[in-house]
Amino acid sequence: MVIIFDQITKAVIQNTVPLYHSITVIPGFFSITHIHNPGGAFGFMANKSSGLRNLLFLLISSLAVCLIFYFYKKTPQKYSLLSACFALILGGALGNLIDRIRFGKVVDFLDCYIGSYHWPAFNVADSAITVGIGIYVFLVILKKMPE
Repeated sequence: MVIIFDQITKAVIQNTVPLYHSITVIPGFFSITHIHNPGGAFGFMANKSSGLRNLLFLLISSLAVCLIFYFYKKTPQKYSLLSACFALILGGALGNLIDRIRFGKVVDFLDCYIGSYHWPAFNVADSAITVGIGIYVFLVILKKMPE
């Protein structure tokens, strides 16, 4: 579901909001802003050559997807929350990987800020990854992990 929702929201943004255009939703706090991120998280490596950057991010993303899928499949059934966190991370990673394969960059559009202080724009896939990692950290702290 994460992949479908991510790709639908990105398609809607690409088809309705011009690139670099911003629509204020909550003044001084939240806008829909259509941008493309050629780099990684927070624009990491965005200014490097596109060939090297694309190859590196495709390899890293593919390895991450395989690793998360492995952990998801190995999680005992009684650890449903752990499975859910891996599913969120996997769905988010696949959503952004699809963008990298299709466009060579990731479509971002959720723009949070307070006044002139902006958090880097993100998307549904990024949100799923963040929530999944948050759940994972929570489970580690509470020692609710399988042996």
